[in-house]
Amino acid sequence: MTCTIAVAGKGGSGKTSITSLIIRYLKKNDSGLILAVDADANANLADSLGLEVSQTLGSLIASFNVEKINIPAGFTKEAYLEYKLNEAVVESNRLDLVTMGRGEGPECYCYPNSILRKFLDTMSDNYAYVVMDNEAGLEHLSRRTTQNVDELLLVSDHSVKGVRTLARIKDLVSELGLAVKRQSVIINFVADGLDPAVAEEMNRLGLTPTTTVPFDEEVRQCDLQQKPLLDLPDTSRAVATVNELMTRLLKGG
Repeated sequence: MTCTIAVAGKGGSGKTSITSLIIRYLKKNDSGLILAVDADANANLADSLGLEVSQTLGSLIASFNVEKINIPAGFTKEAYLEYKLNEAVVESNRLDLVTMGRGEGPECYCYPNSILRKFLDTMSDNYAYVVMDNEAGLEHLSRRTTQNVDELLLVSDHSVKGVRTLARIKDLVSELGLAVKRQSVIINFVADGLDPAVAEEMNRLGLTPTTTVPFDEEVRQCDLQQKPLLDLPDTSRAVATVNELMTRLLKGG
C-alpha cells in the first residue's frame, strides 16, 4: 500500500522545506521507494533535494501542443503523451521526482493538473511513499490535485494570517469532500514558543498544533548556500522536530 503525504499552506510558510525534511526522514528510516511531487507552478523542490530537473510536465505538455509531433503507429495522442511524460521523472537512489511546472498558457495550470492526477494514479503503486509539495493557497484543492491523501500536513508560518489560511484549507477539504484520512497542523519558524496572539487565534478557529517547528539557522544557511536539505545533520532542530513528527504519524499517533 502506498502512503500519500501532501503538504499545503500559505506562501512563505516553509512548505518546501518541510516537504524536504519529510523526504529526508523517509530516506533514512525506511527502505521503500519515494516519489516526490512538486505540484507548485513555482517549482523549487528539486533544489531542496539536490536534484536537477530538465523537463517539467507543464513544459512537456506545452511543447506537445505546439510542435508537430509524429505520433508512432499504434499510439493515440493521449497514450503517446503519457509515454512521453516518463521523460519528466528525475530518478535517483530510492527517490524519484516529478515536477508539474507551468501550464500551456499564461496562468493556466488546469490541464497539467489533470494530467498530473492521472499520471500519479498510474505511477503511485510503484512507490511506498508519495510526498507532494503543493502550491500556495487553495487552488490545488479546488482543482482536486490533492485527494486520496493519507496525511495532509497543513503548514503555517508563525503568524495570525497563516493560521487563518489553514482554517480555510480545512473548510475547503470538508466542502469538497476530499478523501483525506488525517490532517495535521504544523506551525513553522517558531522561536520561543507560540506567540499568545497566534495561540489565541488558533483557539478561536478550533485549530490544535500537531507540532511546532523551531526556526533553524542551519536550514536558512542551506537555502542561502543552495545546499540540499537532505544533507542537514541529525542535530538540526528542524530535522529533529520533523523526525519526531513523522515517527509519530507513521505509527498512527
